[in-house]
Amino acid sequence: MNILILGAPGVGKGTYASFLSEKYKIPHISSGDLLREAVEKKTGIGKKAEEYMKGGKLVPDETVTQLIKERLKKEDCKHGFLLDGFPRTIAQAKIMEKLNKIDKVLNFVASEDIIMDRLGGRRTCKQCESTFHIKNRPPKVSDVCDYCGGELYLREDDKPESIKKRMREYDKKTKPLIEYYKKRNLLANIDANPPIEEIEKVITQCDEALKR
Repeated sequence: MNILILGAPGVGKGTYASFLSEKYKIPHISSGDLLREAVEKKTGIGKKAEEYMKGGKLVPDETVTQLIKERLKKEDCKHGFLLDGFPRTIAQAKIMEKLNKIDKVLNFVASEDIIMDRLGGRRTCKQCESTFHIKNRPPKVSDVCDYCGGELYLREDDKPESIKKRMREYDKKTKPLIEYYKKRNLLANIDANPPIEEIEKVITQCDEALKR
């Protein structure tokens, strides 16, 4: 089954996708992870993407599409995938239709207050990039990564002013996708307000949506 995941920054798409990936035995593909890997390896695409990412802007369609297209050709996508972070615009959605048939679109929805709390409390390791949360998943030692001992910090993207900017960008360019997929009878809204310890409530909603 080919599944797209939608939702505002901080709604928990990555967490839910990881659970669904393990349950349905299909890969979770994050466009953000693909871009960061390209930037880290300093590929041609990575160098171009880095300029946009540093400015908090969306990477051009052709750049992201090339990464996605190459990833979906791999063997582990033969029986389906969970695609997170692409498409972000109507233009990208039309490109996606030419690449692969989409079976369902899961749109995770949470209140703005909850999203601000989730992102504002997130801490990232400077060395291995593992993530923690000061309330929901605190490290064993304050500001120290459980895995490598690296320093944990608050990313620029997770500061209040950056969160609001990202949400405005989402509202402007990505929310129209909800109506786009709704008209195609592919959209299922998922209540993502429950805390992480109640994640089964969210996964159950996803299971029911995927059966329809």
